[in-house]
Amino acid sequence: MENEIEKQYQYMEKVKQIHNGKTKKYNIYTMGCQLNENDSEKISGMLEKMGYTKTQDLANADIVIFNTCCVRENAEDKLFGKIGEMKNVKQKNNTIIAIGGCMMQEEHIVNKLDTSYPYVDIIFGTHTLHKLPENIYHILKQREKIEDIMDIEGEVYEGLPIKRTDNVKASVTIMYGCNNFCSYCIVPYVRGRERSRKPVDILNEVEKLAKEGYKEITLLGQNVNSYKGGNGYTFSNLLYDVNKIEGIERIRFISPHPKDFTDDVIEAIAKCDKICKIVHLPLQSGSSNILKVMNRKYTKEQYISLAKKMQEKIPNIVFSTDIIVGFPGETEEDFEDTLDVVRKIKFEQVYMFIYSRRVGTPADKMENQIPDEIKHERFDRLKELVESQIRENNEKYVGTMQKVLVEGKSKNNPNMLTGRTDTNKVVNFEGNETLIHNIIELKIVSEHMWYLKGKIL
Repeated sequence: MENEIEKQYQYMEKVKQIHNGKTKKYNIYTMGCQLNENDSEKISGMLEKMGYTKTQDLANADIVIFNTCCVRENAEDKLFGKIGEMKNVKQKNNTIIAIGGCMMQEEHIVNKLDTSYPYVDIIFGTHTLHKLPENIYHILKQREKIEDIMDIEGEVYEGLPIKRTDNVKASVTIMYGCNNFCSYCIVPYVRGRERSRKPVDILNEVEKLAKEGYKEITLLGQNVNSYKGGNGYTFSNLLYDVNKIEGIERIRFISPHPKDFTDDVIEAIAKCDKICKIVHLPLQSGSSNILKVMNRKYTKEQYISLAKKMQEKIPNIVFSTDIIVGFPGETEEDFEDTLDVVRKIKFEQVYMFIYSRRVGTPADKMENQIPDEIKHERFDRLKELVESQIRENNEKYVGTMQKVLVEGKSKNNPNMLTGRTDTNKVVNFEGNETLIHNIIELKIVSEHMWYLKGKIL
């Protein structure tokens, strides 16, 4: 494995030599989750080692890379639209077009690219991302289309360069793939089965980030609490070890699975002072019937019981969640069960999705698909409930002192600074730019639905 990465570093150098000191530009279009964003940081790292510099202007890029996601249906339309736009750019500038990520593991997508978009140069899958330097070298040399996709799980490769998009918060992938096979989800088919990184490699990466001045780390995986580091080393062991690293002040993790949320992890969250007291606990549906068809392996009652247990063991714990509306067969009664869980738990944040069919998943073949108008009507009712709770949750912060990691200037008002609480609430406040990238204490003076207003005392 080390030899493979060594080989790719040699290709990075060869590509740099081909450019012969000329400034070359790259653009990456990232779709999907934080795991994809983390992969794009690795792609950036490799490209910069090859002598490319980043540009936001597609028309000015010598290479454009699309890092795809296939969780939502409209992702395909978005991708094909973007690639269509690239045709003229390619003809004009001879731009290299590369497409990677989850969608490239789907045969029907690759077939469509081959027939309708023959001007795409490189297609690479989730298990061959590390070979991008080699593929770019061959394209520069021969200009013959490359398809580099593996249908089996790839190795976990360490040592790829990485160019972070942020300089105070960083995500660290701890495992790849998923074993759960939820009936709506394409991820196990495109990212493969679970493979965990070695604890020493994860901890070395976090220590390096701490030395570089990073304050907040998010541990990433499709199902982080089934992480296995070997010799009985579990996710809770990893949490304790990351918590000991000097310089890191906040630890987050996504996404855990309710069925694997063990007592030792709950205890670790309670005991580790750096772990943020917001847990992302994907619900997907509040109906035990629908959860069974989804293959989620827990019931409504078990989910509520787990949340209550965590509330008892961890003072001030709050939850965020994912909910799918309109899953095949969802009755009005099933949907009411979802609303019931939302009322009981009072989530801090809810990521709501209208169910969309994914080719290759069991749910796509289910006959009792829900009509779009019913899905949208239910979605609107859920949204209304969630938004009423956000205001109620926000009120609890007014008058309290909160530690806020200052991220930078507010996008909507450059005269204000913005940051986030431990529970991921956005706080805007007036302050000096020297506070950026520090954790400071603020008094919350008012709530404004999507953000809180703070004041330095």
